[in-house]
Amino acid sequence: MQNSEPIWRHVDDKAEPAIALSDRVWGMPELAYNEHRSAAEHTAFLREQGFRVTEKLAGIPTAMMGEAGDEGPVIAILGEFDALPGLSNEAGVAEHTPIPGDGNGHACGHNLLGAASLLAATAVKDWLAANGIKGRVRYYGCPAEEGGAAKGFMVRDGLFDDVDIAISWHPSSFAAVNEPASLANTRIDFTFHGRASHAAAAPHLGRSALDAVELMNVGVNYLREHVPQESRIHYAYLDAGGVAPNVVQAKATVRYLIRAANVQDLNRLVARVRKVADGAALMTETRVETRVVSAVSNLLGNSPLERLMQESLDRLGPPPFDASDMAEAARFQATLSEEDIATAWRKMGLPRSDTPLTDAVVPLDSPRAPMMGSTDVGDVSWKVPTVQARGATHAIGTALHSWQATAQGKLPHAHKGMVHVAKVMAATAVDALRRPEVIAAAKAEHLARTGGKYECPLPADATPPIGMSLTA
Repeated sequence: MQNSEPIWRHVDDKAEPAIALSDRVWGMPELAYNEHRSAAEHTAFLREQGFRVTEKLAGIPTAMMGEAGDEGPVIAILGEFDALPGLSNEAGVAEHTPIPGDGNGHACGHNLLGAASLLAATAVKDWLAANGIKGRVRYYGCPAEEGGAAKGFMVRDGLFDDVDIAISWHPSSFAAVNEPASLANTRIDFTFHGRASHAAAAPHLGRSALDAVELMNVGVNYLREHVPQESRIHYAYLDAGGVAPNVVQAKATVRYLIRAANVQDLNRLVARVRKVADGAALMTETRVETRVVSAVSNLLGNSPLERLMQESLDRLGPPPFDASDMAEAARFQATLSEEDIATAWRKMGLPRSDTPLTDAVVPLDSPRAPMMGSTDVGDVSWKVPTVQARGATHAIGTALHSWQATAQGKLPHAHKGMVHVAKVMAATAVDALRRPEVIAAAKAEHLARTGGKYECPLPADATPPIGMSLTA
C-alpha cells in the first residue's frame, strides 16, 4: 500500500536526499535564530529542486520560502530546524552520552521536521509539474519555534496573507492527525533596577534588585492557586545580580514564560503577573522594566482538513517498521520508566500494547489528553486553515526534549517515520488541490471560528529577538 499512489512515489523518488538533509542538520544543532548552517542547507535543497526561493523573511536571516507552480490555490507546508540546549547525545547510543561541544541537540526532532516538510513540498511540486495542474506549493522554512515565535512575526508581516491552507507535522511516537490544542504563551523579561551599596557597611543605602526578583517569584507562586487550571507559569533567572554577596545587587533580571488556554486569557494572566512585579518593585524601592521577547497563539483546529488528512493516513497505513527497527526501539524503550510508556499510550487515548514502535494509525476520534505545550504554528492556524500530523519517529514513551529523542534522530526508524509522514502531508495537499470543495469548507469553518479576525499576541513594537538568548 505504501507506494500505491503517484504522489507517494514522488516522495520515494526524493526520500534519500531528504534523509541526508535531515542527518546533516542533526549534526549541526543550532539554537533559535542562529540556525545559519541549517537554513543554508534547506535553501540549497530548495534551489537544487527548482523552487523559487525568497530569503530573510520578515527580516529574519534564517527564514526562507520556496515556491513552485503557477496560479491556483496556494498550499503552504511548514518546516522547522532549530535545536535545544543541553540535550546532545551520540546517535544510536541508548545511554546518556553527550557529544563534546556546545551541548545542543535535536531533542524535539526538528531536523526530521524540516526535512520531511521539504520532502512533501518537493513531491507536490513534482506532481503538479507531471500532471499540468494549476496550483502553488510553498515550503516555509521557519526558525526559532523553540521560544522565538518566528511564525508569529512571519504572520504579522503578511507572509501568509494569500495562502489557502497550511500543512505541518511534528515528531511523535504515533502516526496520527495532531490534536488541534495548545496553549498561548508569552516570554517576558522583568529587569529590576536598584542601588548598589556595601552589604555590611551601608546596607541601608542599598536597594536590592535581587530582593525584588525573589519577592516577585514568591508573589507569582502564591498567584498559582488562583489562575485557570490549564494555565502555566514558569521562570528562570537570567541575571541574579552578580557573584559578590557583600554587594547589594543593583540589577537583576528574571524571564517569565506564561501560558494560558487562549490569547484573551493570556492577556488577563499577564496583567496579573505584571501587577506582582510592580508590587515587588514598590516593596523594595526599585524600578522594574519589561521586554516581551516572544508570544504565540493557541492552535485553532480545522475539521475538514483533519478529516482529509485522516483519509490519507488510513489509505497509507502505519509506517513500514520491520523487526530490526523494533529491536532498536526496544533498546531505547528500556531506558524509559513504565510511567513514561503508559503516559504515552494514555495521552493518545489508546490501550497499552507491548510494541516498542507504533504498528497502527490512531483514529481521528480517539479520546486524547490535551496538549499543554505551545507552538507558533498557532499563529498560522489563526490566519489560514491549518492541519498537522504526528509522525512516528521514535520509541513509544520517548519524551520530546530528552536525550533519548536526540539519540534516535538518525536511526532507520526515524527515517522511515519521516518519509511516512511526508507522504501523509503530500497526499493531503494533493487531495485538497483535487477537491476544491474541501478547501472551501476549510475556509468557511475557519471564518466561522475566527470571525475573520486574528489578534497577534506580539506587541506592535516587538521585533524578532535575533541575537538574544532564548534558552531560559
